[in-house]
Amino acid sequence: TDAIDYIHTTAASHSRVFIVEVMGHKVGWLTLNAGMASGADIILIPEIPYDIKKVVEKIEDRNKRGSGFTIIAVAEGAISKDDAKLSKKEYKKKLEKMTHPSVSYELAEAIQKKTGIEVRVTVPGHMQRGGSPCPYDRVFASRLGAEAGKLILDNQYGFMVGYKNREVVRVPLEDVAGKLKAVSPDASIVKEAKLLGICFGD
Repeated sequence: TDAIDYIHTTAASHSRVFIVEVMGHKVGWLTLNAGMASGADIILIPEIPYDIKKVVEKIEDRNKRGSGFTIIAVAEGAISKDDAKLSKKEYKKKLEKMTHPSVSYELAEAIQKKTGIEVRVTVPGHMQRGGSPCPYDRVFASRLGAEAGKLILDNQYGFMVGYKNREVVRVPLEDVAGKLKAVSPDASIVKEAKLLGICFGD
């Protein structure tokens, strides 16, 4: 969110497309939340394959309306609709031959070719894992830590400590181990983002 906020300040004075690549190889929760929190215009996540034409349409529409810039939050695992049609083997081969460092640079080149607009890519990388936690995070971590300690005192093992409906809960590891919690394209947060005018390229 901070990275995109900083880009927003620069973007306001430059007529360009700015891409910020957020961590999220298989799921897009970080990108979705960071994008919404910082006012990204387009959010691309692995769970919703994007159509480059839709992305370009959004950029051009913003330009017509007088917004001289567009900010795109891209998950590192974002995938186009064309690539999503490939088998895992075919997609793996394509990635092996890819000349771009990541999907964001491939996307930047495509946008620049189709619109003629200058595109800048920012990859915060491991900076996303650092920084000071906000007060909410500190209370959250303290509550989870207290419950984890209580599990040990109660001689209860094989549980994950989680947070549900603002309450700390104990979840059996077999219920969560090896499972990904993907963003559903029909999730209320996605629908709300679309109501705010955010494009997902679908």
